[in-house]
Amino acid sequence: MITSLFNGEISFDELLHYYNANVSYVDLPYRVNGFIFSYKGINNIFINKLLSYRNKRKTILHELAHIELDQLEQIDNDLFAFKVNDYEDEADKYITFLINNNLEGEIL
Repeated sequence: MITSLFNGEISFDELLHYYNANVSYVDLPYRVNGFIFSYKGINNIFINKLLSYRNKRKTILHELAHIELDQLEQIDNDLFAFKVNDYEDEADKYITFLINNNLEGEIL
């Protein structure tokens, strides 16, 4: 679905609505750009309010990539703790690929 955003088929707000996602800008520790927390079917995305506009948008896309890559529905939470870096890398690579290969307009 993120590809639909990059192809100009939907807006950023429509993408958030599709994933039932809310975005909040909050104080986060240095080097923490954001995180996603899913609760009762709502995907709550928390973004470091000190980031630049471009980095906020990129971080939101990164968090949405976790949804699109089905990384939030981990059955064994203990196993997730061992793979968190793999999931972060996968989401980063996915967004980087989309930016490098599908960007027709200025999304970020």
